Amino acid sequence: MMKYCDQCGSDKIEKIVPSGDNKPRLVCKSCETIHYRNPKIVAGVLPIYGDKVLLCKRSIEPCVGMWNVPSGYLENKESVEEGAAREVWEEALGKVELIGTHSVYSIARISQVYIHFLGNLVDGKFGVGEESLDCQLFSEEEIPWDNIAFTSSTFTLKRYFADRKAGLQQTHLGNYPEVE
Repeated sequence: MMKYCDQCGSDKIEKIVPSGDNKPRLVCKSCETIHYRNPKIVAGVLPIYGDKVLLCKRSIEPCVGMWNVPSGYLENKESVEEGAAREVWEEALGKVELIGTHSVYSIARISQVYIHFLGNLVDGKFGVGEESLDCQLFSEEEIPWDNIAFTSSTFTLKRYFADRKAGLQQTHLGNYPEVE
């Protein structure tokens, strides 16, 4: 629970349903600021080069040593596209030209929304950023499916390869756990 208002510094914070709202919120009784707690946005790109995709082996928790689509939390004052491209640079020292939105994947129980783009890996160049132990290009057959860190990465990869086979490019909506 919040102890002090980040607007005025008061310790008069109460959990109430503000007028015109339908959910309990933390409200400062001194300055009347409503402190909303909203989901975190995770932005990423599935970099493509030829018939392969770039994945990164994580060097940080959670899931150290497992592979994922380069992704991370969006920063304040950053567009989703900027954040997604920044994550590819931070994790794989690669630059991407975004193709389009590929997947929007919600994990409501932990208040996260993943937005993954497809992007062309510029000149096929990449390295290993400080958040990664390794970065590699994989064909569909080479993907280490049993060692993928997050359900959002698995969702994005499976939909990408299915679309590629069907000659489609579309945006996919998903949830964890999957809703039938």
